Amino acid sequence: MNDLFSKTDYSLYSNAMTFVRQPYVKDPIDVDADVVVLGVPLDMATSGRPGARMGPDAIRRASVNLAWEAKKFPWDFKLFERIKVVDSGDLVFDCGDAEDFTYRLEAATGEILKSGKMMLALGGDHFITLPILRAYAKHFGEMALIHFDAHTDTYPNGSAYDHGTMFYHAPKEGLINDRHSIQIGIRTEYKVETHAYNVINAMEANDLTPEEIVAQIKAVVGERPAYFTFDIDCLDPAFAPGTGTPVIGGMTTDKVLKIIRGLHDINLVGMDVVEVSPPYDNSDVTALAGATIALELLYAWASMRPEPKQAESVTGEPNGR
Repeated sequence: MNDLFSKTDYSLYSNAMTFVRQPYVKDPIDVDADVVVLGVPLDMATSGRPGARMGPDAIRRASVNLAWEAKKFPWDFKLFERIKVVDSGDLVFDCGDAEDFTYRLEAATGEILKSGKMMLALGGDHFITLPILRAYAKHFGEMALIHFDAHTDTYPNGSAYDHGTMFYHAPKEGLINDRHSIQIGIRTEYKVETHAYNVINAMEANDLTPEEIVAQIKAVVGERPAYFTFDIDCLDPAFAPGTGTPVIGGMTTDKVLKIIRGLHDINLVGMDVVEVSPPYDNSDVTALAGATIALELLYAWASMRPEPKQAESVTGEPNGR
């Protein structure tokens, strides 16, 4: 074969089409893998600026900047030697049909879980988390939610397809236990006296150490199956300007990454990164933040899995001796 075309290429911009250059597999159900990355290009449920439908593509393109580092600092293992990740591209649904979208996302998530794999979803607006949770609850039962956001998304006055109402509906449907769920980075209006979720608001989060925040999350979640959802507007707009509803006074990327590393022993069963809106981004900084947070979550999940066994040579000694 002509090596001009078959040579493995690690340049930043050639064939940059999957998350961290992992294999593209359109139908991931029968594939040997631990994690399926699914893009969810939806922004029909936004209440402010649209554009999040282009988030999955932007996150994937930005993730190529992370692919060169075999072991992402400061982790001490190579992620893709510990777990197998495939990218199944984007969910396909009838344009403009919120009901069709909701059905298809729940069904696709359910098939991935039935095949024994975990899913990392790349949004898309935050509404995508609700049909994902419906599929996860059928598999894991009632879960805890770890939710990073500027908004609680518990507003009762929105429509059935609204990126501000998912976590109003989710506990009522028995998908999550709000008393054992926690929201971090909140800095918009909510009724503190009647709010069922545990909250570390942005002012508190900016004053606490990452270790203190991790301790609070673990105390709330315990050993329950936990779903992790990260709305990029949790970050201050200085770190993530490319989002539909930016709110100043948010968290830094450094603190968020330190918190995620501290959650390595949480019983994480699923995760998403949402609300990256490329039309409002500057120099892909928001997309890069989303890609880095997603990769960090995979490291945290993989860190609790067993190390792969070394292949043995014909002498019975591990190869490399």
